[in-house]
Amino acid sequence: MFQPIGISAIAAYQPPWVLGNDWFGDTIGRKFVKQTGIEARAISQEDEVAMAVQATWKLQSQTYCDLRRCAAAVFVSPSFVPTAVARMHVDRDRTDQERLQRAARHFVRQLGIPACPTVALNWFCSGYSKALSIVRGQILSELTLDRDQFVLVVIANRISRITDYSCPQTAPLFGDMATATLLARTDSDRYPVHFEILYAGAEKKPADGTFFDFHLRQNVPVPTVDGGRTFEPERLVFSLNGLGIADAAPRAMSSALAKALGVTQIDPAAVRYVIPHQAGSGIVRLAQMKFDEIGIRGEVINGMTAQVGNVSSCSIPYTLMKMWPHLIGTIGCPTAAVGNPGEPIVSQGCILLKATTVHRRLAQAA
Repeated sequence: MFQPIGISAIAAYQPPWVLGNDWFGDTIGRKFVKQTGIEARAISQEDEVAMAVQATWKLQSQTYCDLRRCAAAVFVSPSFVPTAVARMHVDRDRTDQERLQRAARHFVRQLGIPACPTVALNWFCSGYSKALSIVRGQILSELTLDRDQFVLVVIANRISRITDYSCPQTAPLFGDMATATLLARTDSDRYPVHFEILYAGAEKKPADGTFFDFHLRQNVPVPTVDGGRTFEPERLVFSLNGLGIADAAPRAMSSALAKALGVTQIDPAAVRYVIPHQAGSGIVRLAQMKFDEIGIRGEVINGMTAQVGNVSSCSIPYTLMKMWPHLIGTIGCPTAAVGNPGEPIVSQGCILLKATTVHRRLAQAA
């Protein structure tokens, strides 16, 4: 039996350096903005741990949460290269920098959080749904959350450091961001829950092709803060089969949402809002067609990429934060992502939320 918990607050840290489409020049096709909706994206000069700390400080300033009462922490980063892949391409020192669990422990120490269960994971764009499923299904089965305790889920996305800026297909897609989510018991007075979590799950499925891998590239152009460019003699970067994942993602998100509704026995007609992973406006439009096929009639949120780009697993918490005052009823948040590098796998996940009475009162007052 799941311990009832929900989302009390979300904060986001967007780095101050914003790179517009003009930097890419002719690299971006004429239809890029129409297909994706992306006009700009942030690039972080700080590493993932520093970004996560910034997001958590913002969360603390909003909620006055006592970090000494943090019962568990989940550190998610889609920009860490899997260590097995790093070993194939770079030296030991660089491979050590990609150890995600080490970064998670460093993050907890930076904030002075007492020893607590700390999980690190990289499920790329499905990281948020996977993190919440681990909290509900694993962490809370091993500890009892007090009414004044909370669980912290932090996502630090710095995909700019593994982007091949010479690739016209992937270079302009992603933006950097960090988010921090405070999860509390649904009966918490100190951290009132705004969205109760009804379901959270993520899984990997076979795909028709290999959509994603890492490569070592030479003489890669990279942007500079003054709007110019320089060249890195060698850079470990990702490659993406954009057409392949654009075809697979809408079906994966629809499948994940249908599964969540089936498990919870919620009528698709009861879903008031759907917040799909904001991979790009075109993919969300295709996903909406798939949602229609399973009986979803609620509003599908689209267009959140304009000034941030695809922010990977920050996408769902960022959109929830931006739409916070307006969301009522049952909300479905399906995600889709690449799977393991170099393998024909796609990941999919979904979170089902229900706005609480407290949230509805605040929304009506607003």
